[in-house]
Amino acid sequence: MISTRVSVIVVLVALVNGARNEDDMQPCAKVQTSSSVVPLGSPVRATCVIREDCPAFVGQDVHIEWRLEDRLLPSSPAANQSSRVSEVVIPSFNHTRASLTCCVQASPAQVLAGVEIRAGYPPEAPQNLSCQTNLTYPNTLTCSWDPGQQETHLLTEYTLHTEIWELNENHSYKLLPGVHRYTIPRSDFVLFSEMKICVRAVNELGEAISVPITMEPMGATKFDPPAITKFEAVPKKNGCLKLNWRLSQHQAWMRSCRLNLEVRLRTADSSEWSDQPILVSWIRPSKPVDQCRLLHGTQYLAQIRVRYHQSPWSEWSSSQSGVTLESAPAGRLDWWMKVSEDHLQKQLGIHLFWKPSKQFRANSRNVSYVVSAQKLPGERGKVCSTTENYCTFQAPRRAIKVYLCAVNAAGRSTPTEVRILLPKARMAISNISAVPHDDRSLLVRWSILDSSGLTGFVVEWTPLLDRDLSLTQFEITARNQTSLLITGSFEPYKPYGISVYPRFKDGIGLPQTANAYSRQKAPSMVPKIRVKKTWQSNIELTWDELLLNQSNGIIQSYKVFYWHENGPVSVVNTDPEERRVVLKDLSSESLYGAILMVSTSGGSLNGSTIHFGIEPLDAVSVVMIVTASGVALSLLIIFAVMTCFSNHRRLKGRFWPAVPDPANSSIKRWTSESTQDTHLGSDSEEPNPMYLSHLSFLDLPVKPGKEDEDPWLSNAEDTSDLGESICGSPFTPGYSGSNSDSVTYSTVIFNGPCSSTTAKTSHVYLRSESTQPLLESEESFTPKCYQNMATDGMTKEQCFFGPCHDCVLEEAADPPILWDDFPFLRALAMNDEKD
Repeated sequence: MISTRVSVIVVLVALVNGARNEDDMQPCAKVQTSSSVVPLGSPVRATCVIREDCPAFVGQDVHIEWRLEDRLLPSSPAANQSSRVSEVVIPSFNHTRASLTCCVQASPAQVLAGVEIRAGYPPEAPQNLSCQTNLTYPNTLTCSWDPGQQETHLLTEYTLHTEIWELNENHSYKLLPGVHRYTIPRSDFVLFSEMKICVRAVNELGEAISVPITMEPMGATKFDPPAITKFEAVPKKNGCLKLNWRLSQHQAWMRSCRLNLEVRLRTADSSEWSDQPILVSWIRPSKPVDQCRLLHGTQYLAQIRVRYHQSPWSEWSSSQSGVTLESAPAGRLDWWMKVSEDHLQKQLGIHLFWKPSKQFRANSRNVSYVVSAQKLPGERGKVCSTTENYCTFQAPRRAIKVYLCAVNAAGRSTPTEVRILLPKARMAISNISAVPHDDRSLLVRWSILDSSGLTGFVVEWTPLLDRDLSLTQFEITARNQTSLLITGSFEPYKPYGISVYPRFKDGIGLPQTANAYSRQKAPSMVPKIRVKKTWQSNIELTWDELLLNQSNGIIQSYKVFYWHENGPVSVVNTDPEERRVVLKDLSSESLYGAILMVSTSGGSLNGSTIHFGIEPLDAVSVVMIVTASGVALSLLIIFAVMTCFSNHRRLKGRFWPAVPDPANSSIKRWTSESTQDTHLGSDSEEPNPMYLSHLSFLDLPVKPGKEDEDPWLSNAEDTSDLGESICGSPFTPGYSGSNSDSVTYSTVIFNGPCSSTTAKTSHVYLRSESTQPLLESEESFTPKCYQNMATDGMTKEQCFFGPCHDCVLEEAADPPILWDDFPFLRALAMNDEKD
């Protein structure tokens, strides 16, 4: 815009200062330069000449100055010239376009003449000239090139020249400014004839020609993507697929041409194509291609592309799938077994996992796995058959090994021997840790405690939120390895359980387990705080454990923030395992608020606020507590006194034994009425007499035969129950067998049933085993021998008491009974008469 304005000003000045008459229309001044277009950065010289007859300056002294755009330039008068001639030199012209003006010094300066100077660079030779033939309708040949790295800043014209030698034809195509691409029509080239092509660039500072190329248009053809018509297995040829293909519809007329073909393959379960495509040279589109040395029973995807000689490759075709013929699986399987013992059923519970080894080939898309107790194939001994990667079964405790093999429609693999290794209570590893290595892998480390007998380790991992056994994965490591980088489809924010098992020659040691996340973030929620109990100025707060699907990471800490009205905030950190906190020294006069914050290594989350307070202990509460304590103490004292009174007789009998009173031992007072009507008298009545004896009735066993002898009857020492009544009641009220307060001094045994009223045999009078001494007054009425006296028909071995060394059993007839000498028998007689 500035140069335009200067040009207009120059024209106006020339018109104003021109000759007044119509015959003289020449300007008053003129600027001369060597060239109006110069190389950028080169020097520029200019001269300004004012006419002597210019009416505006007749008879005046003129001072000339130079301006480049708006900048004043230093100048000097021309040598040997008048003051109306001035010269200026610009050492380096750094503008691509600028106006140089000659002015008369005045206020303001008056422009007399001017000139526009442009600067730039000569064109570079066009680079990277290339041409490509398009065989779609219509056929064309498109050439393109690069104008060069340097901008010329000048208008540059490009011309494309072609020369067909066989036809002796030359063509030139002039391009529009700034265009560096041209499409030659089909009429100006021949597909199978060589031609020479070059590009010429021209501007005001010079010209340049590209390096010419010689080419055959057919050799510069980029074909359309071809198509795979069929991709199928070759009959009776394992590992081979036959590929049939064709060119696109627009290029189908070239089906007789020999082309170069590239094939790339990948398996259906892979996302990466083969690194090196398979090249097939000089092949016609009508000829199929065989691809061999492929995996058996595997689905493949194929793509192809074509070119003519060294022409550019076409784009890859669409994918086509094919499956090779199946064959029996080959290779071994890697396995891992966990065993649990059932002591009740004497069985072993086994979880067997497996995966293909690097050498394993399924050779089929449909593979199942069979676990068998026998090495030879067959239904007998088969433990399980599955298409999964694990099997759960039971085996006898004495089982040593099972066999694992892969099966498909073509056969089965060689069985893999699986040894049953029982668990051992042996610790061999410690300090297990699992940290994320990246989003798809975890680094597991552990320490070895005891390496004796160690054969290796098994690293097992499984998602904790999905207990499907098919998701369990494992790796087997060497015995001296203490770390492993495990990779897989680890989901972020999901927990995984990682266990490391030590393997020994004779079993599996105790594992070490750790939880891990590939990526962590703040928990999804915070548990609610509950007030568990309050006492004095303390309060205990608790909360529930977060669920695994809510934690989003490993819980690092719980923090409780609490405060009272208009008071500072206090923080209490708790152990992640405790989930409780006790706040102490709280004021009963303030209302408190609390928030729980849960943190993982990926972030923290705050819960909702709860409010609580400490209730003061008022006078009513104090009175109630004191009253309750007094009542409880009084009841305790009353209970203790009553207990002492109720056990007075028992305590007295234990510490001060009762000595029998001879005055109250008369057997004549023993009557059934007296025993039935005995009762505690009042203080005014005579004290009740102390009964010295009681009756017990026993059934003694009849002597069995040798074949029916009971082992317990031969035990002469078992007499603990002789003092107990088994078919009658004692005469004394309140009698409790051997625990009675009365002291038994003798025992009379009838040789007959207790229900019989007449005794068929004589009675036995036995000495009591009581340690209580007898009264001297009754010693004379007692037989000399009280121990081990047998009845008729009862042998010495059947006596229930110990042997009597001063008594001898006699076989003479029984002497007559003297009732006065045996008061016990007399009492029995009195009872019989009454009955």
